[in-house]
Amino acid sequence: MIFGPKKIKRFSRWPSVELKCSHMLFSKKLSIRRRLFVIIVALLLTFSVIVLVNQSNVINYAYFFYKKIKINEPDLQLVTSWNVNLNSYLQSTKSIRQSVQSINEQQMILNESLFGISTNFTVVIVVQVHRRLSYLRQLVASLSHAKDIEKALLIFSHDYYDDEINQLVQKITFCRVMQIFYPFSIQIYPNEFPGSDPRDCQRNLDKTTAINSKCLNALHPDLYGHYREAPFTQMKHHWWWKLNRIFDQLEVTQNHNGLLLLLEEDYYVAPDFLHVLEQLHERSSSLCSYCNIISLGTYSEAITRINYDQIEISPWITSKHNMGMAFYRETWNEIKSCAKYFCDYDDYNYDWSLQNINYKCLENKLNVMIIRGPRVFHIGECGMHHTKTDCDQLTSKSQQMIINASLSGHLFPRNLKLTRTLDHDDVSDTLKPNGGWADIRDIMLCLNMTMHE
Repeated sequence: MIFGPKKIKRFSRWPSVELKCSHMLFSKKLSIRRRLFVIIVALLLTFSVIVLVNQSNVINYAYFFYKKIKINEPDLQLVTSWNVNLNSYLQSTKSIRQSVQSINEQQMILNESLFGISTNFTVVIVVQVHRRLSYLRQLVASLSHAKDIEKALLIFSHDYYDDEINQLVQKITFCRVMQIFYPFSIQIYPNEFPGSDPRDCQRNLDKTTAINSKCLNALHPDLYGHYREAPFTQMKHHWWWKLNRIFDQLEVTQNHNGLLLLLEEDYYVAPDFLHVLEQLHERSSSLCSYCNIISLGTYSEAITRINYDQIEISPWITSKHNMGMAFYRETWNEIKSCAKYFCDYDDYNYDWSLQNINYKCLENKLNVMIIRGPRVFHIGECGMHHTKTDCDQLTSKSQQMIINASLSGHLFPRNLKLTRTLDHDDVSDTLKPNGGWADIRDIMLCLNMTMHE
């Protein structure tokens, strides 16, 4: 009897102790499961961003673990809301890709009902566009005031799909208009090549560290030891793609034998730029039969009473003659045949790569006829390579220059005069690559744009 009550009392405590321990053990297991759930879902979400998997798969995984681990509903709602944002982003990218593909397939030309169908000798003006809308507005405005613009075909080549830019282009009514879209843009492939893959090497990583870290392009730094930067490589890719696309693939231009003029979104043109282009074309056979490029822009001169009607002939130099270039299919075919020298050259600039072609491959070297009083102006000094703050002043400066030339009677010259002819001994341009183009993927993508034909 002595031990009876104590024994009963002693054993009467076990249920509560057992219940408490059992509750603690259950709570501990639940806590571990919740942590495991959070870790697993975090890994899944990270993986989904990297490889851009479909959002529904992530949700299915989340619900799978929810059913297995019995995680509470608020945590799952948090995960689901994050995935809704991810899904919106993925759907947007998918939608843009589909729109780009559709536009490229349709090859629609606007305003043909107003100006008729283009011929194989219509002047084709190609504008390379990124996303600087304010500059593009200025260019379009200047084009609208150009004499004979209604005779031209104006092609906008985009590497960024933007509703405002599209509206600006599609509202043009002063000539025939066409849009093409570079299909391998960073916008369409933001987290994989040709965009910036998270597994790519960082720009300034040294090669040994890069190899040890096993980043994707560790074996391919440029000649300065740097790794690729997608925004820079895209410019060269886009330039090469658009010429292949226009000369060899578009129905309207695949048999084109007239002049093709290259502009960019941050250019500005004089009202007589087409008039001068036509005069240079007419005089080329008599003044410079070996010239294969016409240039309407210079970096060092303005339109004056002295030079407004003066022609200069020179070997083509990238740092002087890359603005407002025009040429024929014959020149393009020669350039295209040297694709390896363009695509293999370790320089992200298209014009320096073209210079490499000229130096090392072309049998008929590039020679240019230049109008010394420029008709194409570069107003985009606040772009990728510049840090100026007076960007708006550059546009007004070009506009004022054109107004002054017009008031002085220095536009629409009746005749052009040859004033100077330079040969290769008179000019020099050191061929030193700028790097940024050593990744084997960039090289192969570039070559494939031509090889696929």
